[in-house]
Amino acid sequence: MPPDENHKFRIGSVNYLNAVPLTRGLESEIIFATPAELAGMLRRDELDAALVSITEVLFNDRYDILDGVAIASLGEVYSVLLAHRKPLEEAKELFCDTASLTSVNLLKVLLAEKNLFPQFVPLESYEAAPEKDFVLLIGDRAIDFQRTPHAHEIFDLGSAWFELTNMPFVYAVWAMKRGIENKELRRELRDAKRFGMDTLDGIIETREEYDEDFRRDYLGWHIHYHLAEDEKRGIAKFCELLKKHNLGPVFEPKFVP
Repeated sequence: MPPDENHKFRIGSVNYLNAVPLTRGLESEIIFATPAELAGMLRRDELDAALVSITEVLFNDRYDILDGVAIASLGEVYSVLLAHRKPLEEAKELFCDTASLTSVNLLKVLLAEKNLFPQFVPLESYEAAPEKDFVLLIGDRAIDFQRTPHAHEIFDLGSAWFELTNMPFVYAVWAMKRGIENKELRRELRDAKRFGMDTLDGIIETREEYDEDFRRDYLGWHIHYHLAEDEKRGIAKFCELLKKHNLGPVFEPKFVP
């Protein structure tokens, strides 16, 4: 069943196709922003909960993570990618989507494991992406890039992570300020996810982004929404590698039911 329509919480989410199943029934009340913007709003206490990049909670020891809910992949994710026209070993300067947080750090880890340390610079506009030799894109912009003609090879970060670790990667989680009574908020977010999973076929059939075959493949195979022991092991491995490559400080994540 849908979550309570009389909720009174300030909830932020990304306006990407992959987040739709986690905000089912809350659509009219959601505050939409990029991952980077959501992180800033959460830090300023402008939101009670936000679907934020996993690095936001790993780099800031002030949030609880709602257990059981995530945006994750086991292998190819399709919507987090480095498009490159030259071999990765030749990368000196890499342009990155300014909306991203986790993807930048994930890519830094993946490249550092290959002993590659390019400079990361902001992408000035999405229109400029096809002109770049190395460009990191996330979300629907990454999907758009892959589905239109381009001269780049695709380094899928989900695939690369799985090849490195044989683990899932968690991109985003529900974060809430620690120390605040939020039992009702947590219930509402769990209900929204449950409603989204129960109606996933309907979401796939009725959304207007892309075509139905792609939506079914993307939401039904590339992305998954559970946060269980395997996903937590993946988070722990990410923490380990962030520390190894001095991309911290990194704090132990705190999960709440």
